[in-house]
Amino acid sequence: MTAKRPLILFTNDDGIASPGLWAAARAFANLGDILIAAPREQQSGMGRSMPIASEGRIHPYTAMPNGKNFAYTAYAVDGTPAQAVQHGVLELADRLPALVVSGINYGDNLGNGVTISGTVGAALEGASLSIPSLAVSLQTPKDMHLSHSPDVDFTAAAHFTRLFGEWLIDNRYRPDDVDVLKIDVPWEATASTAWRVTRISRRRVYWPTRPERVVLSEMGKIGYHYDTDPAKAEPDSDVFAVLHDKVVSVTPMSLDLTSRTDLFRLWQILAGERKYVEDQEREMV
Repeated sequence: MTAKRPLILFTNDDGIASPGLWAAARAFANLGDILIAAPREQQSGMGRSMPIASEGRIHPYTAMPNGKNFAYTAYAVDGTPAQAVQHGVLELADRLPALVVSGINYGDNLGNGVTISGTVGAALEGASLSIPSLAVSLQTPKDMHLSHSPDVDFTAAAHFTRLFGEWLIDNRYRPDDVDVLKIDVPWEATASTAWRVTRISRRRVYWPTRPERVVLSEMGKIGYHYDTDPAKAEPDSDVFAVLHDKVVSVTPMSLDLTSRTDLFRLWQILAGERKYVEDQEREMV
């Protein structure tokens, strides 16, 4: 790796063999030094989790499933997406990465379920280590979410990954409170599809489904199904942009999860309510 070029760390939650991961890496081949540290196995739905049971074993990875070799430095990590980022930064990188790219994910990550996403969780972990980070997802049919299907065309998603990833590298003085850019690309998008800055919708897109079993002691995994009316989502939201208007959603995310409410007013309300309760208790004595 050359010190004069930016080091770019790639990861995902679909696993090291995912074509989406390699499509993202190829998009940056002429921009910087490529380092891939991705989960060895499928890790969708892990969020930013750090299970203590993860062993953290690291395995060199040199080829795609079709046998085509790549010149990138790649490692499969026994751990979650966020843990893969940690191992990449702390053990595998020879310098601090200029960018963390998480994705390209099979399936969109929209609405209030984004904290479930390992794609988003890995980007948040990168941001927490003071690295500009990108989480990229491509809308796909639900039956392709965990598939590594070769029928998915990542060309448009790779284009937008490079577009906004390069912007993050070139713009060190970004607006305050922008730690991650979450990019969601519609299924039939092209490189010429319009993009829009959005916020995360409060609506849920994928809902949990109850396990079908006779007794609770049987194995019963909770599944999920698509259930939303994008036309009813907030017009400035990621759900409305991707699922209703079919444009690329670019959502700035912050590590500060504090509610945007007036904190002083909240303190007044809480203190006032507590004083009211105390007065009532004294009157009852």
